[in-house]
Amino acid sequence: MGIINGAEFAPTSTYLNTASCGLLPARAVEAIQSLATENGAGRRGGSGDFGIVQAARESFARLVGVPHARVAHGGSVAVHAGLIAAAQRPGSEVLFPEGDFSSIINPFVVRGDLKIRYTPFESLAEAIRPTTALVVYSVVQSADGRIADDTAVREAAAAHGARTLNDATQAAGWLPFDASLYDYTVTGAFKWLLCPRGTSFLTVSEEAQESLVPLHGGWLASADSWNSTYGPLSELSPDARRYDEPPAFLAYHGAAASLGYLEETGVEAVHAHDTALAARYRAGLAELGHVPVPGASPIVSVPGLADREPELSRAGIFASARAGHLRASFHLYNTEADVDRILDVLSG
Repeated sequence: MGIINGAEFAPTSTYLNTASCGLLPARAVEAIQSLATENGAGRRGGSGDFGIVQAARESFARLVGVPHARVAHGGSVAVHAGLIAAAQRPGSEVLFPEGDFSSIINPFVVRGDLKIRYTPFESLAEAIRPTTALVVYSVVQSADGRIADDTAVREAAAAHGARTLNDATQAAGWLPFDASLYDYTVTGAFKWLLCPRGTSFLTVSEEAQESLVPLHGGWLASADSWNSTYGPLSELSPDARRYDEPPAFLAYHGAAASLGYLEETGVEAVHAHDTALAARYRAGLAELGHVPVPGASPIVSVPGLADREPELSRAGIFASARAGHLRASFHLYNTEADVDRILDVLSG
């Protein structure tokens, strides 16, 4: 069990795969089951509670340091990215690091009328130029856990008048993260934020909101939602709520519970716990003669060991094979014993 709050987690395996999907805290499982029971019984509460969805929005906003009015809820990073891609003028130059996650790249590529550029991750800041309209990148890389030189990227973007879209999916929850530093952020919440799949968040700065059209806006996009359920809306919500997608209530009831747990725990405590386990693993790999991708995140990838993933799985240890690497990721439900167990199997 996790050492921060063991009562919340009881994995039956050595689960080292948060970078793919986080485990749900017990309170989130209970919230989902409760709503499902209400729904199955046909009781009034079974349709879901918008107040709980709002609580999830507010909790996420506090975790990433923005007013909740700057946060929209949704179901996937790709949908959020598609909204931003649609707002770009034809011919605009959009810059990506090579090998970033496809959900933030494809919505721009498929438009067909944007100028797409790629650059090595380590030289992202240097690749920004006066013609760059938007820089799109993940602060923590999914494949191998590398962390961007974020200050340099933001400063270069500001110097050249480029906007920034940051994917915080592999960062928010363990890495202290300030979403107010970017024009846009997108976050899939089902990894380090321990929410169910089907929960994601978009943050939009007040200035960037001026050019972002709520293309998928339904009745929730209205300033007065409950009086806008039929016919065209009379007025858009003045803040990021205009970009809300209809919530998947089962997922968001669980999300509110998970995000509340992370607030109670504190991101700084999570950061210390997760990175200490990753450092122990890195040191053990070095003793075995393996060289992981350099870094200090709780995502640790080892080139050339992807073929060991099935062996680990048979031993009840769940990690991932990504981009030719063996990727292990450490979070609240992991302990030093988990680190030692994967090292023991790899040593064999």
